[in-house]
Amino acid sequence: MNKKIAIVTGASRGFGQLAAVKLAKSFFVIATTRQPEKAEQLRELAAAHNVADSIHITALDVTDEQSIASFGKAISAYAPIDLLVNNAGTAYGGFVEDVPMEHFRQQFETNVFGVIHVTKTVLPYIRKHSGAKIINVSSISGLTGFPALSPYASSKHALEGFSESLRVELLPFGIQTALIEPGSYRTSIWSTSLSNYMSVPADDSAYHQYYKKILSYVEKNADESGDPQEVADLIYQLATKQHVKKLRYPIGKGIKLTLLFRSLFPWSAWESILKKKLFSSSKL
Repeated sequence: MNKKIAIVTGASRGFGQLAAVKLAKSFFVIATTRQPEKAEQLRELAAAHNVADSIHITALDVTDEQSIASFGKAISAYAPIDLLVNNAGTAYGGFVEDVPMEHFRQQFETNVFGVIHVTKTVLPYIRKHSGAKIINVSSISGLTGFPALSPYASSKHALEGFSESLRVELLPFGIQTALIEPGSYRTSIWSTSLSNYMSVPADDSAYHQYYKKILSYVEKNADESGDPQEVADLIYQLATKQHVKKLRYPIGKGIKLTLLFRSLFPWSAWESILKKKLFSSSKL
């Protein structure tokens, strides 16, 4: 096989789907999804871009040990692996008091332990040659928390710490790790995952009014969300670069300004902004 080999997890939709098709221009892509038989949209998009022959869709549930073990055996035939894009993820939300502990655990199973397990499985095939890359798709929520998103934000903060350690560990082998930190984009994670896994406070809950304000703010931002192709393009740019010099790559409308503000001013200033935006007419 003349093309380099890339693995993209969570490739049935969103960033993963777009990244798999974009990468197929230069890589042979192993695109993973929990249910390959339902990846018709990916197949159609690949065909439309004339890259169907460069994408192999295969089953992988990043929360299932047996699924990961089977995947590890299957990819041995493609070694060495040049690129791993850890994109599979989900979103749970709600106020801490309302969110069941099981939701926190499930959030971490996918967004943290799933990434770690897949990375551990693929590393022996990546470490065989210098120049390979690992790209972990994080979020702006991995850098700053937001009310009613503590399961998601805490999982992305954990992913950031894991990626920092991983990057330094793999430098002696010439393997580069990068984090992509998208802001608000039009992907199905908010319309499917969060709508299914949001612990909505009851009407008589102390959090109910807060929730309504936060929901209004999130919905407004969703209307102004960016094109997810921007994130797929960034993944491709990093994948095809000879050297990925930085660890973090924030992307999205207003994200760099937000991060600059956070770096220059104390937490109290950021907290004050959030209070004005979300709780201006509520008692805190």
